[in-house]
Amino acid sequence: MHYLKGEETGIYYIDSTKLAICHNKRISSNRVFNKFSKIGKSSYGWFLGFKLHLVINNKGELMSVKITKGNKSDLSVASVISKGLSGKLFGDKAYISKELFHQLLTNGLRLFTNLRKDMKTYLLDIEDKRLLNKRSLIESVFNVLKKHMHLEHTRHRSPLNFFVHIISSLASYSISKLNLYLISSYFSSNHLS
Repeated sequence: MHYLKGEETGIYYIDSTKLAICHNKRISSNRVFNKFSKIGKSSYGWFLGFKLHLVINNKGELMSVKITKGNKSDLSVASVISKGLSGKLFGDKAYISKELFHQLLTNGLRLFTNLRKDMKTYLLDIEDKRLLNKRSLIESVFNVLKKHMHLEHTRHRSPLNFFVHIISSLASYSISKLNLYLISSYFSSNHLS
C-alpha cells in the first residue's frame, strides 16, 4: 500500500468506518473471527467486526490506512495514522481532544474539527471553514469503497480472506479512475452553488 500512497498536499481528512463481519443476529454464533474481532458501536448501532481508519488528501487519494478491532476508539488511532504528515487535518467530532491537538501540532499537523454544543466557539479562517465543510469528501470515498469496490460484505470464511479482500479493495480504489471521477464531480457540483 505504500507504493499507492497519494500526493502530499498539506490538506488531509481523517475518519473511520465499520467493517461488519456478520449480521447482528449472528454475532453470538460467529466462530470464524472470534479471536480477532470485537463488538463495537458506530452511528448506525452495534456491530461485530473491525474499523477501517483512513486519511485521505483533498484529491481523494489514500494517504494512510489502519484496520483495528471494532471497539477501538478513533482518538487512539489518530496520532498513529497521521504520522509523517504535515499541514492541516480535518476530522469529525470523534477527534476532539486537547491532548491529540497538541500532539499533532508538535508534529506539524493542525487538527480542525466541528465544535460540540458545550464547547466555546473559536474563530476559523474562511478558507479553513470551507475546507472543514468539505469533510464529506471522505464519506464519499467510503461510499465508493463499499459500493463499487465491495469493501464490506459478510461472507468471509477465513480471516486471511477478509484481510486480502480489504487490501485488494483499497488497492483497486487507489489505481482506478473512479476516485478521479468522484473528486471532479464533487468539486464541480459544489463550485456551482
